[in-house]
Amino acid sequence: MDKTASGWINGFLGVLIFSGSLPATRVAVLEFDPVFLTVARAVIAGILGLALLLAFRVPRPERGDLVSLAVVALGVVVGFPLLSALALEHVTSAHSIVFIGLLPLATAIFGVVRGGERPRAAFWLFSCLGSALVAGYALTQGISASPVGDLLMLGAIVVCGLGYAEGAKLSRRLGGWQVISWALVLSLPVMAALIPVTLPVSFQDLSRPAWVGLAYVSLFSMLIGFVFWYRGLALGGIAAVGQLQLLQPFFGLALAATLLHESVSWIMLAVTAAVVVCVAGAKKFAA
Repeated sequence: MDKTASGWINGFLGVLIFSGSLPATRVAVLEFDPVFLTVARAVIAGILGLALLLAFRVPRPERGDLVSLAVVALGVVVGFPLLSALALEHVTSAHSIVFIGLLPLATAIFGVVRGGERPRAAFWLFSCLGSALVAGYALTQGISASPVGDLLMLGAIVVCGLGYAEGAKLSRRLGGWQVISWALVLSLPVMAALIPVTLPVSFQDLSRPAWVGLAYVSLFSMLIGFVFWYRGLALGGIAAVGQLQLLQPFFGLALAATLLHESVSWIMLAVTAAVVVCVAGAKKFAA
């Protein structure tokens, strides 16, 4: 299979998996503290990542890679999970999902800064158009209604875009699952030390959906999704494959409506459809 095609397929699978992250987080933070949720998901995924590295006897990364791995850890292991979990205390998952439409632009910018990519001018036109549609949606919903939630989501998008681009650059040499596994292992000592501090007083009254949400974000959002996503970005290009994230709101909104029974307005659907159109244009002019 062509390398570029393989990159887009892997990227699409990663987006499908990530689409469940915010709905699952929304379910979990209804009963778990956001800080504990962030710590717990990182510890669970970190233990699994360590087991994978040991099972396949993966050589340790070079010392020069540690800074980049730390950036990945701060972006996608700590930053995005924590900021998005905090945001979901203020906004619904349906509202927060639309902000994911800004991720392609953030990823593309950091792909240029950190990955050395140089998309054509028309690419930026389509990417900015998609992001503008998303920002416009947030404004029509009355951003002043929850400025804290919206600002937290914007911060989550920025650090996540950096983590995606940095991880994709490393994946070209180390491999996709190896990068996220090492980033998880790097953060494991700190996260494990925070478990006693953030531990809930009691687990007795926690419902099954809360546990399912924790399991999903720990296993799929924190580890399995990145196996496909980083491989896709490395093979197909950070800026190009990153535009697939414009599809994530569509899948996420469907999950929010189906599983959480949250309202999905026609404006949400219109914005989602419009940003999906931008994927084709951005893909065409990415290289």
